[in-house]
Amino acid sequence: MIRKLVRVLDQRTGAAPFVKKTLRYVFPDHWSFLLGEVALYAFILLVATGIYLTLFFDPSVADRSVYHGTYAPLQGEEMSAAYRSVVDLSLHVKAGLLIRQTHHWAANVFIAAIVLHLFRIFFTGAFRKPRDLTYYVGLTMLTVSLLEGYVGYSMVDDLLSGMGLAIGYSVALSIPVVGANLAALLWGGPFPGSPAFESRMYIAHVFLLPILIGTLLGLHLLLVALRHHTQFTRSEHRVTGVPAFPGQAPRSLGLMFAVFGVLFLLGGLVQINPIWLWGPYHVAESTNGAQPDWYLGWLIGALRLMPGWDFTIGNYTVVPNPFWGGVLFPGIVFGILFLWPSIERALTGDRAFHNVLDRPRDAPWRTAFGVALIMWVFLVFLAGSADRATVTFGIDYASLLWVYRVVVWVLPVVALVVTRRVCVELQRGERLEERKAAKARQAAEAR
Repeated sequence: MIRKLVRVLDQRTGAAPFVKKTLRYVFPDHWSFLLGEVALYAFILLVATGIYLTLFFDPSVADRSVYHGTYAPLQGEEMSAAYRSVVDLSLHVKAGLLIRQTHHWAANVFIAAIVLHLFRIFFTGAFRKPRDLTYYVGLTMLTVSLLEGYVGYSMVDDLLSGMGLAIGYSVALSIPVVGANLAALLWGGPFPGSPAFESRMYIAHVFLLPILIGTLLGLHLLLVALRHHTQFTRSEHRVTGVPAFPGQAPRSLGLMFAVFGVLFLLGGLVQINPIWLWGPYHVAESTNGAQPDWYLGWLIGALRLMPGWDFTIGNYTVVPNPFWGGVLFPGIVFGILFLWPSIERALTGDRAFHNVLDRPRDAPWRTAFGVALIMWVFLVFLAGSADRATVTFGIDYASLLWVYRVVVWVLPVVALVVTRRVCVELQRGERLEERKAAKARQAAEAR
């Protein structure tokens, strides 16, 4: 029956050669390659839950009303239609809170999986020719995903997201020469901007940015398929791994359902972004200890760490303070990441094609620099929680910031030196073991 059906379909489509080749496509069998699949499945769930949420969300801040709903703490509060629709979605729509929190958790997992995938790519040298274009596409996807996440939780018009938009507006204004015009173009006027800004965010979040991410994701997968995967074996010319069927397909399906299951469990059991606790946003109000989602914590940390210094000429401010932490710092980080393949080629003179991955110890300087860069960004990320440390532990905020301003430069250097030393010693230990093994073989042959 099945053979007859396949024969009929092949006679009319001629797809048998393509299907046969697809089923024989070899996938990597190392666990670290699954990080990319986790990101893919999180994105699929993001799209699915996002479609459900759009059915109930009202992207309007122009229509304001006084709340007289069932949630008592918000009784009598004036709020926008956007905020009211999310409150109602969370408290009254069937499965609304589950889907909304699953959507939020999926966004966090999506970006976390991309970041961990980037770590693997960097430390194993998978960005080298002929896969440097694949690396650039993936890095661009990460950049767009950060923007998508920021826009997503900013649409809700609660107190926390409103403060985040105020910070974003200040950062946009700080860009030299074009900042004021850019902010006016996006916001439609001085902060909080025109009501049309909410609609712009909505269109960007549910249409423009998802299409861009999906396109980059598809291009990334296409390039991976065309160039095949890298591998830890020592063969530059033979691709090893497991076939698509029956090896990879069941494994990948199992991972997909596991990702979906874990995300739905998180959405149902672990509270995230309870906007009814923050209240609606009003320009004159703020909250102590406001924190963004984790993937933007490093940017808040950079803004906190920078002393109150503006670059001025006479009475004219050329570069306002938010520029240093909000634009220059992320620009340096992503600039290094985008330029690293070219930097490594220039430093090593290595322009060959590479299908075999390095172990981190095989490239001590690359590994050491990568650890130092991660340490630098992580310390800046921790500085973003300085206000929470003050509230929770009573540590003086100004003193804590000065501690971070010192360690953010010292510890990355220490990490670089220590990591390189560890890699060199691991290589030395391997060479010693190889010499011992060679001597043992010679002794055995002599007997």
